[in-house]
Amino acid sequence: MLNAETYITKDKGIGGKIRTKYEDFYVEEIPEHLPSGTGPNTWILIEKIGRNTLDVVLDIAKEFKISRKRMGFAGMKDKSALTRQWLCVSNSEATELEGLEDKLYNVKVLEIKQNEKKLRIGQLIGNKFRILIRDTQNPKNDVKTAKNVLSKLEKVGVPNYYGWQRFGKNRPNTHRVGEYIVQNDIKGAVDSYIGNPYPKEKDHIKSARQYYDEGELEEAYESMPAGMRYEKMMLRELMKQKRKKGELNENSYKIALESLPKPLKRMFVHAYQSYLFNKVVSERSKLGIDKYVDGDIIIDNEEHLVHEFDINNINERIKSFEVHPTAPLYGTKVPLAEGVVGKIEQKVLDDEGIKLEDFECPKTPKLGSHGLRRAIRFKIWDISVVETSEEVLTEFSIPKGCYATAVLREIMKEDVY
Repeated sequence: MLNAETYITKDKGIGGKIRTKYEDFYVEEIPEHLPSGTGPNTWILIEKIGRNTLDVVLDIAKEFKISRKRMGFAGMKDKSALTRQWLCVSNSEATELEGLEDKLYNVKVLEIKQNEKKLRIGQLIGNKFRILIRDTQNPKNDVKTAKNVLSKLEKVGVPNYYGWQRFGKNRPNTHRVGEYIVQNDIKGAVDSYIGNPYPKEKDHIKSARQYYDEGELEEAYESMPAGMRYEKMMLRELMKQKRKKGELNENSYKIALESLPKPLKRMFVHAYQSYLFNKVVSERSKLGIDKYVDGDIIIDNEEHLVHEFDINNINERIKSFEVHPTAPLYGTKVPLAEGVVGKIEQKVLDDEGIKLEDFECPKTPKLGSHGLRRAIRFKIWDISVVETSEEVLTEFSIPKGCYATAVLREIMKEDVY
């Protein structure tokens, strides 16, 4: 995890491997509500493997000639996993989606039901995980260690780090694209996303990115596999602009960036905020995540700021998971802490050479952010660890927007994806 340097459990890690197979990492959404069976919107329960949510949504829109704007989902689910979640097509009937499963790669359709309301981002309680940790040294002892770690996390919470999925593992540059946007360097953002090959990428992908870096747009486009659909989206716009005007200018790059789906565009600045958030959490966690520290800004479970509290019982409220210390997702309007915690937060800004007002992103204001306070820890429940065929099988549930790898990191004491 980028910038995650602090562990809060002292047990020696069990090591091991995850995601040896997609099926080893199972995720199931815990929805706020289930579809009623009546209404103008079609909800689809899917099980997918080796696919990310946005790709499946775009495939459905393409196959059935549906506007992407009519498609909804509650959360983005991992590609390197076996996952279950609900999707939604607004203003439609199930009969309009006949043969859906046959048209989708690595996707099963488990249920289709009508509902009165659409499905929107964030409309879920959390996610339930079942994760197999393979190749540990001593599975019997490792099960005991994992139980001890999960028991401790159940009491104090889990450091609320953003995982590699937020940034990309083999190509961790999503936050770098966001950094360029915050710096108002639109060309830099596009160049960083399309070009800029990374060492762990496959050779043919490196080659395609290199063509772009050398200004060979057509060669880059033709060399890119279908899986690089978003790079190709931007390249099509750039080639179109070059044919029209003979050269590319800043507006050309802005048009290319705007061609991306809205959830992906907004992810860039969010990823940069997440990168900085992890830095703060790593330092703040050294002081204890289940207690109040001088200057802390506190939020409740609805993420509302707690403006007034009794300093004599705030730790009791924190330990009961009623309220939580926070760190900033930096933005133009986010309040910063004072005291000891405030010094940590200001140092991160100073080290990056940025100010809160930079998140206004005047050249791409729709991608800017006001920022918010986010809890530095999250609650974990329904924990279980068993030994199965000499492997360590873990199960747990965590709130939406939190990362299972933050839990596994404490068990394995390794950087995990």
